[in-house]
Amino acid sequence: MSSSATETSHTAALQSAMALPFVSIITPCYNEHRTIGLLLEGIYRQSYPRTAMEVVIADGGSTDATLEFIHAFQSRHPDLAIRVVPNPQRITPAALNRAIAAARGEILIRLDAHAIPARDYVARCVEALEQGLGDNVGGVWEIRPGDDSWIARAIAVAASHPLAVGDAHYRRAPETARSVDTVPFGAFRRALFDRIGLFNERLPINQDYELNARIRRHGGVVWLDPAIRSVYMRPTLGALARQYWRYGFWKARMLTHYPTTLRWRQAVPPLFVAGLLGLAISAPCAKAARRMLAALIGLYGGALGAAGAHAAVGRRDPALSAGLPLAIATMHFCWGSGFLWSVWSLLAERRSSEQVVQTR
Repeated sequence: MSSSATETSHTAALQSAMALPFVSIITPCYNEHRTIGLLLEGIYRQSYPRTAMEVVIADGGSTDATLEFIHAFQSRHPDLAIRVVPNPQRITPAALNRAIAAARGEILIRLDAHAIPARDYVARCVEALEQGLGDNVGGVWEIRPGDDSWIARAIAVAASHPLAVGDAHYRRAPETARSVDTVPFGAFRRALFDRIGLFNERLPINQDYELNARIRRHGGVVWLDPAIRSVYMRPTLGALARQYWRYGFWKARMLTHYPTTLRWRQAVPPLFVAGLLGLAISAPCAKAARRMLAALIGLYGGALGAAGAHAAVGRRDPALSAGLPLAIATMHFCWGSGFLWSVWSLLAERRSSEQVVQTR
């Protein structure tokens, strides 16, 4: 191609970008050297013009090679604007708020460091916002294992299995676009935050669900389009357990402000764990409790075993027969236990506060 043709093509690209809204991709980050490169490569390959995009990463003081990876990527790809801003609080909502404050975009798209967006991810988010379909626009996750171990494969399958996540649409892609209660990540116009406020920094976890509850409370729409897709890398079993315990704990805290946002899929694990605990405590003294406990454990174990066998046959992966029940049980028990512990600690805090007031 001649230099004049190249210059003409470049000029046309710039004119096209100028007609599009400027997009800031905001990313919370802390010690993500294993996946941050995959995210940045995914952003670099977007069909949306790079001249109309920037990436703002709020880093919580990473102590691994994350920052080195980012700086090396910047030097290799100077045509994509990337900035790193500090997040001394080292929690996700604070990271998002720091990134929003530093961002220049009219449209803000959140992507986490474990995500790999499809090539048309940004373009589809912008299109849906421009069409006025939602105040927060998102898509569905394609869950992939973090490595090739048998438990990582099982965790990836469990993360979108109906026995584990119920009717969560962003994990089990609906056939058509629709309004929902929440989406992963999210794409927003900056004006939305001027209207309803930023992410709630009192919620280290579940801050995205709380924001979506505020959007709906203000008459807005959370819109899920199954054509907007990203890959999400799942953690180890230990990390999964910690993650779901935090999910349950902070879900209970969020519900003190938004009790009507509780969904059946979120209520079942704490009710199940509470039922098991109650029956286990009563079992030594009551024959009926022992029978009910045995029946409940048998039914639950049978359901998990059937799910594992079905997945193992369907996916031709024998390890799923044991791995899937283990992963789903981890999700259920950790979510339920975290939720119950949060409720108990809230009641204890309130009782302590009331006693302080009474002694004054």
